[in-house]
Amino acid sequence: MTSKSIRRLNAIDKNFDIQLGQLLAWEAVANQGVEATVAEILQQVRSRGDAAVIDYTNRFDHRELVRAEEFALGPASLAEALERISVVEREALELAAQRVDEYHRHQRQESWRYTESDGTVLGQQITPMERVGIYVPGGKASYPSSVLMNAIPAKVAGVDSVIMVVPAPQGELSDLVLAAAAIAGVDQLYTIGGAQAVAALAYGTETIPAVDKIVGPGNIFVAAAKRAVFGHVAIDMIAGPSEILVICDGATDPDWIAMDLLSQAEHDEQAQSILLCPDAEFLDTVEASLQSQLMELPRAQIAARSLADRGALVLVDSLEQAVEISNRIAPEHLEVSIADPESLLPQIRNAGAIFLGRYTAEALGDYCAGPNHVLPTSGTARFSSPLGVYDFQKRSSIIYCSPEGADKLGRVAAALARGEGLEAHARSADFRVKR
Repeated sequence: MTSKSIRRLNAIDKNFDIQLGQLLAWEAVANQGVEATVAEILQQVRSRGDAAVIDYTNRFDHRELVRAEEFALGPASLAEALERISVVEREALELAAQRVDEYHRHQRQESWRYTESDGTVLGQQITPMERVGIYVPGGKASYPSSVLMNAIPAKVAGVDSVIMVVPAPQGELSDLVLAAAAIAGVDQLYTIGGAQAVAALAYGTETIPAVDKIVGPGNIFVAAAKRAVFGHVAIDMIAGPSEILVICDGATDPDWIAMDLLSQAEHDEQAQSILLCPDAEFLDTVEASLQSQLMELPRAQIAARSLADRGALVLVDSLEQAVEISNRIAPEHLEVSIADPESLLPQIRNAGAIFLGRYTAEALGDYCAGPNHVLPTSGTARFSSPLGVYDFQKRSSIIYCSPEGADKLGRVAAALARGEGLEAHARSADFRVKR
């Protein structure tokens, strides 16, 4: 990384808006080849079930499956993995799970109703989904945090059955991931991945039951498959690259801020790390820290490319201007590293997760703070929220009319129905009207 490998912007420049727009520009690559491949996989799994899942899994993950039973793991297998991991790992997983569970219990919604003076009852009934599927990346990658963040809210919501799919390239599985599934209460696990796993969850096979919703991250084939099955089942979101935006007053340790930026940059080359600060000298110091600390990272090449292509250090006039720019960006993760972060909180409208204060590293939210780390990306925090219990609950309206209520509402409904030219509607309401 050289001194010019991360862009420097000034918010007072007349062309700043154009520069910011170019910095933020990102769209999932429309790959017709991927979409065609995914469409074929979905069709084959839908028509051939387990046989197609086995064929694609053997082809793409270099397995030698013969029967569907070979890719199914029950609670006993998960419990065995929990016993194999170290005590330190188990305690870390259990503490993280406890915190995620406790936080999400505050999100549970309850049914409610009220009675009007004539005896008519109106309300809302909250019910959990019956079955959900969670997708977790697998193989050499180990993402136990993804298991906790996706499975625990579903369990807190009261979902009857949580089904997890995780690919096992060449039969390789992470005990940490399996142990996390045991702790989170996953009911059934299948060692399959890719578009074929999404198809199996969406449509069901002889072995894998169809689910109501699919959540969890994946590669371009998984994202394309989730997009294709949306409508037949629900999905959480189509996630873009990970993002961090830091607002700093220039008084936090610059090494801390630099490493916070690097913590996102090491995800992948498309990840985005941006710092907004009114102190030009602090930006210089952070840039120097980025250069020195980057070389110590195992994923230095990935992080360097991310910073060069999509990172920025932005000089702003004030913290208030920083918040305005942040609201425009609508970042996935927003760190407010200033003396009095609460003072800016009421002005922040668009962010997936907000980390307040100098000591609150975004990385804590990825693993164990408690709030969910499945967050809206690519500006979608303008209208989307983090994954939560509410994503696994449904709301049904309740209407119970007393004779008096049917009389009053029937007259109104009949008048409006006839105004719309729907006579059967009007007469249906009229039958309940007192004469």
